[in-house]
Amino acid sequence: MAKHTKKVGITGKYGTRYGSTLRKLCKKIEVQARSRYTCQFCGKQSVKREAVGIWNCNGCKKRMTGGAWVLATPPAVTCRASMARLRKMKEGTTDKA
Repeated sequence: MAKHTKKVGITGKYGTRYGSTLRKLCKKIEVQARSRYTCQFCGKQSVKREAVGIWNCNGCKKRMTGGAWVLATPPAVTCRASMARLRKMKEGTTDKA
């Protein structure tokens, strides 16, 4: 039987090559890319990465774009929050008039 990795996890395939710091960074990225995310359309935890930037929901069969390694990148989340805040402010000013 094959030995299991204790600390290195998914980067055990690299063995002792490339250095520990690079393997740790690679592990973080690969774990994020292979995990499942929540679908914003159906709410199920069934969105998986299909290719670079292409994400597919197995629940509602929707295909969406996102980041290369994660569904929603931090800059995209910030931008979406800012747009929602500005939209809310704009709607608030029209209600008063």
